[in-house]
Amino acid sequence: MYEHKFVRIELSSFNKPKGDYHEVIYEHEKDGWELVQIFAPGTKSYGMSAFFEIIFKRKKNKD
Repeated sequence: MYEHKFVRIELSSFNKPKGDYHEVIYEHEKDGWELVQIFAPGTKSYGMSAFFEIIFKRKKNKD
């Protein structure tokens, strides 16, 4: 079984990330998260995205 985490990264008006998404990925990898996908829905004008989500997964701990 896996658990998933979704991290939202807002984009500026020129479709540039407002934060350093590389650091987000590096920090999550240190905690055992594996990058699955970067998803960018077309939600603004002209089909541009207002944000993207970084999707991670890791195996659930058996308690």
